Amino acid sequence: MLKHFTRIQDLGKEGAFALVRRALEMKRSGFKSNLLSGKTAVLLFEKASTRTRMSFEMAVRHLGGSTIFMSQGDSQLGRAEPMRDTIRVLSRYVDLLVIRTFGQERIEECIKYGGIPVVNALTDQSHPCQVLSDVLTMYERTPDLAALRVAWIGDGNNVAASWVEAAMCFPFEMTMSFPGGYAVKNEVIAAARGKGARISIFDDPKQAAAGAHYVNSDVWASMGQEAEAGSRGEVFQGFCVDAAMMALAAPGAKFMHCLPAHRGEEVTDEIMESPISIVWDQAENRLHTQKAILEWVFS
Repeated sequence: MLKHFTRIQDLGKEGAFALVRRALEMKRSGFKSNLLSGKTAVLLFEKASTRTRMSFEMAVRHLGGSTIFMSQGDSQLGRAEPMRDTIRVLSRYVDLLVIRTFGQERIEECIKYGGIPVVNALTDQSHPCQVLSDVLTMYERTPDLAALRVAWIGDGNNVAASWVEAAMCFPFEMTMSFPGGYAVKNEVIAAARGKGARISIFDDPKQAAAGAHYVNSDVWASMGQEAEAGSRGEVFQGFCVDAAMMALAAPGAKFMHCLPAHRGEEVTDEIMESPISIVWDQAENRLHTQKAILEWVFS
């Protein structure tokens, strides 16, 4: 039976923890293998990428496989070919689809009509690879995740939604603050709480940051929302992670960001360049987490 990675919950609680531990083992050992020898992964990216593309390219190669990169403009998808037709053809050529796309339904369509494993490299609703990498970044510093308070400051976007999902699988406490009208959907948070997630929502971002061991932020306008950047900039005033906000966090707290960052908007340049910023470790950990995900898919 094919294994697909579409969301963190695909792993289950024990599986999610095992994958993070495995990624850390891979990182510490410089792990490489021939698991994907003779196999080819197509990276179908309908959205631009730096870290996701490079980390998956290198992860496949570290496991002995090869990659083909394909963007919307490089394919007939750019001329309105249905995704179900594209995946039927790709399934005849390659062994894995890593897709970075728009709606989550496009992932589901690939699974329904394709005949190869599918990995979700980002949708408008979720970014599970990123958040698992972020959990790894915390875990290698503070293995007792149950003792952690993790804050999210800003837009209730796809990364925020995956953090909510992660809170269902890992024992840390989550505090979140969004501007009015830009929160993760109430039903998503309610469902996570119903499965044991410790999530608190605050109107004031300073309250969410207070006592946090890790403070997360992301851009205020994600890809596809560029036209909203001006209006969002006004609404999100007060949600910039600066030195004053970090001073409210727990002693030794770290700042996290999935990148790219808009310095001076969701975070100051001072914080980005300070020793409390661990964003470059997060970026590196994408490689190790991607290898662990691929190993899980093909195990």
